[in-house]
Amino acid sequence: MNAAPTTPSEGRAIRWRLVALAVVLVALWSYAACLTGRDAADLLRVRALAETLGQPTDRLIADLQAERRLTAETVAGSSWAQTALAGARAGTDRSVAELSAATAGIDLRLLTAGAVRDRADELLRQLGGLAGLRAEADAGRPGAVAGYDRLVDAGFAVYGPEWGARESDLAAETRAVVGLARARELLAREDTALTAALAAGRITAEDRRRLADLVSIQRYARAEAAAGLPAADRDGYRALVEGPRFAGLLAAEDQLLGADTGSALTTVDWRSAADPALAGLHELVRSAARGSAERAAPAAALVVARTGLVLGLGLVAVLVVLAGWARAVRRLAGRAAGAAPVAAAPAEPAIRDVFLRLTRRNQALLREQLTLLDAMERREHTAAESADLFRLDHLATRVRRNVETLVTLAGARPARRWRRPVPLLDVARGAAAEVADYQRVLVAPDWPWSLAGPAVTDVIHLLAELVENALAFSPPDTTVRVTGESGPGGCAVVVADDGPGLDAAALAEANDLLDAPPPGGPPPGRAGLWAAAKLAARCGARVSLHPGRRGGTSAVVRLPADLVTPTGPAGAPSGVQRDPG
Repeated sequence: MNAAPTTPSEGRAIRWRLVALAVVLVALWSYAACLTGRDAADLLRVRALAETLGQPTDRLIADLQAERRLTAETVAGSSWAQTALAGARAGTDRSVAELSAATAGIDLRLLTAGAVRDRADELLRQLGGLAGLRAEADAGRPGAVAGYDRLVDAGFAVYGPEWGARESDLAAETRAVVGLARARELLAREDTALTAALAAGRITAEDRRRLADLVSIQRYARAEAAAGLPAADRDGYRALVEGPRFAGLLAAEDQLLGADTGSALTTVDWRSAADPALAGLHELVRSAARGSAERAAPAAALVVARTGLVLGLGLVAVLVVLAGWARAVRRLAGRAAGAAPVAAAPAEPAIRDVFLRLTRRNQALLREQLTLLDAMERREHTAAESADLFRLDHLATRVRRNVETLVTLAGARPARRWRRPVPLLDVARGAAAEVADYQRVLVAPDWPWSLAGPAVTDVIHLLAELVENALAFSPPDTTVRVTGESGPGGCAVVVADDGPGLDAAALAEANDLLDAPPPGGPPPGRAGLWAAAKLAARCGARVSLHPGRRGGTSAVVRLPADLVTPTGPAGAPSGVQRDPG
């Protein structure tokens, strides 16, 4: 038996549903592409930052550490250190000029967050006082050494938490490398303090306490930072601290901390122990930083390649489906505009089959989009990104409802089906989740019934149509209430709103439409009620509208006894299982 010809109003309703589906599919694909591009750009940005800002800052910190030690030695009275200090200052000046040129020659706004730019500017501002700090050192003031500590701290502050904007393996590696560099700074401060004490000719009890604290902290900081390094760098660290370059340092530290008074260490002994360890740590930090930066580009390429395939296939699928929809809509419009019923009748089954195939294809595409969306939700995101993902997930739920409603109205069954009874409370909540303004929907908590599995999909979409209708015709600051009531031969679901309500004539006209929906399509402005009537007829339910108890309108969905099963007051949910697909 042939279906009735498609009317212009039915064609318009189908077109609008297809447009809504297309918008959501394109939005899902665009958001996935945006996330992928952002992750790849973030990896490349970290590499660019390491090369343009990280390397000059690292060289400056190393030169400041060397100048600080020689300054402390000079203030303590070492003539040899005073001679070497001039060369160290020249090296620091070159590093300052390099950093200044690097920050002036690039637009840091393209690479990093504002806080990093501000801290780089603050470092350069503090370096402007370096001449005054050197004058204090030349005057023999011990407080000058603390000024170098502040400059080094300002250098490390550039490597703030915003260095890697998003959580990733590369960001974790960067934190570990910076942690190891800070541990080297603790060793450099230990070196400065002990060198100054040895140059002064004695180690006081206060010196010993400070040195003991520095030794303990730097050993702990080294081990903690090394644990976060990549495996290759971790092996390099282990070889360094267990090898000869660290053996002398550890022995000297143990000798220093174990002595009760004074120290048998000399400046020469300490230099032969400390210099190899400091140099080895510096080499390891630079090697690890260089390795992380070099891994950024392949990692970005892998992210793009891995997700690009999915996105490319998704884009092709979207374009194919949209093209198919356009052809189907044009054919439907042609039927409605001029095709004679007798001529159209042989083509109707074929067009219906094409329409169903396109919609089934859309279902498969939607499942792929939901899978990708679920994978993105499992990653770590900011609160705003998580909220955006939730909104996208809700959009996907709504588009699934449109897809399944199209399949149902075309006379077929959606792929998503249940075999076992489902608590009616879950059905009502599922319907509320499929509407746009779901925050305004209140679902009563007590539903002592279960719904037969084969009817679940139709009843969910039926209730969703009624809830959406109630939301559309009630003020935005009111709620729509969904409750269940016992009735003869089954139960009833009531959807009540606080809108202006309907007069007697409009109410009678709406109930006539619900009792006998016209086969040619919905009357103007009645698409929701027409779809609800079709869905109700399909599952054996009856829908009627009544004046609400608090004003507005109540839609009553009567479910026959063969669809519902009492479950008692507890209404414990049974296992929900649906057919695959």
